Amino acid sequence: MPRKRTPHRVVVVAPSPVSMFNLAIPELMFGKVEVDGRPGYEVVICAAEPGPVPTSGGLDLHVRHGLEAIEEADTVMVAGTGEPYLPDPRIVAAVKAAAADGKRISSLCTGAFQLAEAGLLEGRRATTYWAHAEEMRRRYPRVDLQGDVLYVQDGPYVTASGYAAGIDLCLHIIRTDYGAAVANEVARRALVAPVRPGGQTQFTHTPLPPERGHACADTRGWAMRNLDKPLTLTDLARHAGVSVRTLTRRFHAESGVSPLQWLLHQRVERAKELLESTTLPMDQVARGCGLGTADSLRAHVVRRTGLTPSAYRAQFSRLGTEDAVGSSNAA
Repeated sequence: MPRKRTPHRVVVVAPSPVSMFNLAIPELMFGKVEVDGRPGYEVVICAAEPGPVPTSGGLDLHVRHGLEAIEEADTVMVAGTGEPYLPDPRIVAAVKAAAADGKRISSLCTGAFQLAEAGLLEGRRATTYWAHAEEMRRRYPRVDLQGDVLYVQDGPYVTASGYAAGIDLCLHIIRTDYGAAVANEVARRALVAPVRPGGQTQFTHTPLPPERGHACADTRGWAMRNLDKPLTLTDLARHAGVSVRTLTRRFHAESGVSPLQWLLHQRVERAKELLESTTLPMDQVARGCGLGTADSLRAHVVRRTGLTPSAYRAQFSRLGTEDAVGSSNAA
């Protein structure tokens, strides 16, 4: 008789205070895998101290297993925590030992900080939730941080950004272990897209640095009201009543970016708003945000989001499906 397949063992580490959503993702996704009528995975949750583990939502979860569960793991997955800048030395040591044993190591959201603290990500590509990307770069400069992607695999290390990107990471692992057909069936059962490439951006509202002054506030407000016009640096300086050089210096001091960088950022944000909330053809969206042409709109939206304007509209439209699709030109 053929030997029974042993389920692939995924041990999820719960740092305190752990993200409940992060813990739910592997249980839900891996739990839907069946191969030849048998479970493809066994999921075990462990913590540095078995028993009640605080969550970032204010509840306590009872975790039965300690970190010794990692010894029997095929894959170790470190969940995110509400205190990402305080890696638990016990978890760091356990993950480092697991890596030395040749286990696949992964993280969700801010769990990447535990891997970085263990030195596992030095010289490797990795990601984390975008809101914590700059802090990771500051703390771990030798990590090749990919701050705007959904997930990254570099050798045996797989890291995901925040929230639903953990679903994409789990599907990537399932595809790697059991193939696309199994992963697609899991995605169908979970009612999620079967493939979002890891390099797809995190679809964040990319924030500008906080403004630190008000000398250019009137000019910024005026520019926002006139984004559909072909504004130039000279136009902005003329409105502010100063030279181009003075405007540039003041603008950078207050906003952290140059006037034209700020203006382009606002144009793309306006384009995204129009794509989400209207059915305007792409050439009208381009004119409405000041990007000029549909080709220019496409180039900037793809650079910012990883999606074409029509694909962005299809995924993020706040209108009904028929309305959203109706007038999407090829773009």
